[in-house]
Amino acid sequence: MNKTNVKQILKERFGFDSFNPGQEETIQALQSGKNVLSILPTGAGKSLIYQIYSYLINKPIVIVSPLLSLMNDQVERIRYLGSSNVVAINSEHDWKERKSILSNLEHYRYIFISPEMLNQKEINQSLAKLNIGLFVVDEAHCISKWGIDFRPDYLSLKSNLKKLGNPQTLMLTATASKKVQDDIIKKIGIDNCSRIIESVNRPNIFLAVQKTETEMDKQSNLIYLLTKLKGPGIIYFSSKKMANLMSDMINLKTKLKSAPYHADLSNSDRFKIQHQFMDNELDVVCATNAFGMGIDKSDIKFVIHYHLPKDLESYVQEIGRAGRNGQPSIAILMYSDGDEQIALNLLESSFPTERDYENYNKHKFNYLDEQTKRLLDFYYQHGYSESQIKQIFKENHSLKVKDLYKLVDYINYVGCRRKFIQANFDENFDMHDDDCCDFQHDQIDLTPYEYFITQPTNEFSDWKSIINQLF
Repeated sequence: MNKTNVKQILKERFGFDSFNPGQEETIQALQSGKNVLSILPTGAGKSLIYQIYSYLINKPIVIVSPLLSLMNDQVERIRYLGSSNVVAINSEHDWKERKSILSNLEHYRYIFISPEMLNQKEINQSLAKLNIGLFVVDEAHCISKWGIDFRPDYLSLKSNLKKLGNPQTLMLTATASKKVQDDIIKKIGIDNCSRIIESVNRPNIFLAVQKTETEMDKQSNLIYLLTKLKGPGIIYFSSKKMANLMSDMINLKTKLKSAPYHADLSNSDRFKIQHQFMDNELDVVCATNAFGMGIDKSDIKFVIHYHLPKDLESYVQEIGRAGRNGQPSIAILMYSDGDEQIALNLLESSFPTERDYENYNKHKFNYLDEQTKRLLDFYYQHGYSESQIKQIFKENHSLKVKDLYKLVDYINYVGCRRKFIQANFDENFDMHDDDCCDFQHDQIDLTPYEYFITQPTNEFSDWKSIINQLF
């Protein structure tokens, strides 16, 4: 199909007059028969690529998605655009519902699935019967970042692609350095791969680091920032307990409505909070890093990291959720001496301990958490010895520590922060100015992002009461 017809689909089916940078180039690469790794900024419309392509090939498209909330959000969005032939195969379905879906797969244009579900024999065999037109890996950086020590089923994508007949493959992500790009392509095992890469630079996001001496100072500074900043905004924490605590404090000490978001909440509560935030019923979400993937909200004014993310790439991915409407926004990374130790402790806890290996080998599975058992299951079932598994984790641990300290280097960098980030992604830096970052600023100027209260809100309402009022 020619270029005119592609733009016709864009206009008639989706209501857009023109493509965002990278979208059309990715579609053209797919049309030429290539597998594609497409790295486009947050909010660039990555899902639109495979939706348009589906009208060009008229074959089912399988999309591997990392999170249940992201999967459901994508399904909702496609249905909103008028396509009812979309389904998600996930843990929310009971056996009977899943059986019905698998019996009718040929009726769906878009099939969303997690890597864990794809690895199930019955599901894989059902998908193999289809003439799959495109295999999409959404948030493809997860192959590299999560595969080894968190979601090992990502490492089975290579073998599962083969079982599905090696369909044309599209990998989508917002951030990936050259090293991560190479790792993604190697782990998924595809040839003839075209790379479409747009800059990670988001010039409308002001970059700042705020250093404090103590934890109490950090809490006080956060509350001060939230009396000035205009919402909506996201604050990231590595601790669920601290996310709860600071959300309560924000509700108590500011005029903003806040709610925590993390894995201890039920699926329904997380879904409600996400939609409250989307509908501007909440000003702030105090979240762990699970929040944000697939959030289609263009007017986020600030992203604050109370704790350190895992690495610089995760940081760039997360701050990219601000200012997608092109308006001035701000990203603030808060840091106290020793904060990296919190991140290092979390990193240590993500790997199996000697006791875990001992319990696994003695079949004392009730002493293992589900994540650790699944991780060890994967490696032992694929023929790895204990010493080989330990060596894999040791090497991965060293790489992750190195990546964390690259982020610490960013915090302590005396120079333009944007230049530091772009150099990490092998990009050329244009020019520093006053709207770029806090380099050569004695204080962060919050004036462009200040919050002007127009209507009072209930200072003492907590997130549960907000949910009860709305649902």
